[in-house]
Amino acid sequence: MVRRAVVLDADALTALAGAPALFSRLHDRCVLTPHAGEFARLFPDLAAGLDAVPAPDRPALSRLDAARAAAARSGAVVLLKGADTVIAAPTGACAVHAALRDRAAPWLATAGSGDVLAGIIAGLLARGFSAFRAAETGVWLHAEAAIRFGPGLIAEDLPDILPEVLRSLSAQGHGL
Repeated sequence: MVRRAVVLDADALTALAGAPALFSRLHDRCVLTPHAGEFARLFPDLAAGLDAVPAPDRPALSRLDAARAAAARSGAVVLLKGADTVIAAPTGACAVHAALRDRAAPWLATAGSGDVLAGIIAGLLARGFSAFRAAETGVWLHAEAAIRFGPGLIAEDLPDILPEVLRSLSAQGHGL
């Protein structure tokens, strides 16, 4: 079986949640990009653990723990979107992109923004990035473009500002 790099977002995640047998087709070159609601449909037990009140016999489940468990279970990279976006690989590798202080971009919570993120990650996969590295780099580029644009951003603005972000990286000697 050919294991092609793929990004699953939005309706693809809904379809995956509705057909659990498809989970067996996932692999480490797949990137799942759920927000909290999609994550709950894909991994209801893990989402319930996130919402559960800790007890003496059961510690709280963190977003990092939940994303790691989801990646291990699915065999794919899981990018759990949010203000603290967690990226987890089936190997246990994990990264967190926290949008705090000067890195905060609450205006990314707009319709279509996740679609642009999925496109950025797909582009990085096409350039040969590993799924984990594509997700990690894509989240940073996505946030950086939003920060540079500022409030009032709509999803369609992100692709227009991305070349500026890439040029500045190249000027600093950090080309992709």
